[in-house]
Amino acid sequence: MLELTRITAGYDRRDPVVREVSLRVGAGEAVGLLGPSGCGKSTLAKVAALLHRPDAGTMTLDGTVIRGWRHRAPREQRTAIGVVFQQPRLSVDPRLSLRELIAQPLRSTGLRRDVPERVAELAPLVGLSEELLERRPHAVSDGQLQRACLARALVLKPRLLICDEMTAMLDASTTAALVAVVERYRSDSGAALLAVGHDRVLLERWCDRTVRWDEQNAGPAGPAGPAGAVGPVGPVGHERVVAG
Repeated sequence: MLELTRITAGYDRRDPVVREVSLRVGAGEAVGLLGPSGCGKSTLAKVAALLHRPDAGTMTLDGTVIRGWRHRAPREQRTAIGVVFQQPRLSVDPRLSLRELIAQPLRSTGLRRDVPERVAELAPLVGLSEELLERRPHAVSDGQLQRACLARALVLKPRLLICDEMTAMLDASTTAALVAVVERYRSDSGAALLAVGHDRVLLERWCDRTVRWDEQNAGPAGPAGPAGAVGPVGPVGHERVVAG
């Protein structure tokens, strides 16, 4: 479904934070991307979510080469991917109620008529009451706000969900609840998952396989093999991202 090949990306072309990294996520597959803070895995996740254009490399989605990022990407590609970030307060408009926040993608894609039905479906699924839906971000906890952000990511029924450190700021009970929501959605829809994080135990329990980011290099590295390949290392089902 998703394939990133020899991706180089960052915020200064002279000093990229991701260098020639390759990663693939099959249709319906759950892949964990494991690495320490600051290694570049979140930048790679933004590339995969069509939110950050890479400096080099190619990305394919459902067999189609991606030519544009952000609003330059066709609507059918943008709406195929849902993303949840680590810090919910940095990813929302503080002026919006949680109800409006969840509905945002529907309104921006011309699907206003679907707002009442989809919000009514998703709010109880993520654990938000009618009373909470009327509150704005400053009036709810981080966990409640992240529940709304997950609902927002699911509202367009994406075929790929990217969770970038989604549970890093949450307590154990909220983490378990949100992971359960994601798994229920994947079970019902057949969607794929790319879960980015530094919690090895969580990723190994959650995902079909885990890809490890080698912190010894400026970019990821792995065992010998074809350029840009991902090869197994260590226990079966756990891999290392490979640079070309």
